[in-house]
Amino acid sequence: MTQQRTGAGTIAGSLRAVDGKAVVRMEDRFDTDAGDLWSALTDPQRLARWIADVEGDLSLGGTFRARFTSSWEGPGRVDVCEPPRRLLLTMCPGQDDQTVIEAELIPDGEQTRLIVEERGLPLDKAAAHGAGWQAHIEDLAAHLAHKPSTDWRTRWLELIPAYRDLA
Repeated sequence: MTQQRTGAGTIAGSLRAVDGKAVVRMEDRFDTDAGDLWSALTDPQRLARWIADVEGDLSLGGTFRARFTSSWEGPGRVDVCEPPRRLLLTMCPGQDDQTVIEAELIPDGEQTRLIVEERGLPLDKAAAHGAGWQAHIEDLAAHLAHKPSTDWRTRWLELIPAYRDLA
């Protein structure tokens, strides 16, 4: 596990293997309520400020196309949408590189805990995705604090060694 201090808490990133595929898991606490955090995860205008440009239908069963700050681009589908507590997306549905991204929001007093998992990744890509997700979550923390995001690639390169050690 790796930890990085953010404005609201500590991000705990972990990597594991399930059925020959990698799973990246991130957790953090944010000084906001679940409704505001949900909006940051599902409103296309807010998503564009910290993780991706998204076009399409973000309702249950909807399909969309995303262009992440990490440079990944591709299609997705909304499989579960339970505002403001759980979101499950399938990225590249039906393709060889299909993954699942799940976000769970847990109210905790005046804060909200966020758990994000991406499942189904190639084992040799786990470290890169771990570092990438941590950089994205740090950008989410900056967005919620009304601060500018860092340069995603620079931060990703800084985080890679710690995630290689985990892998």
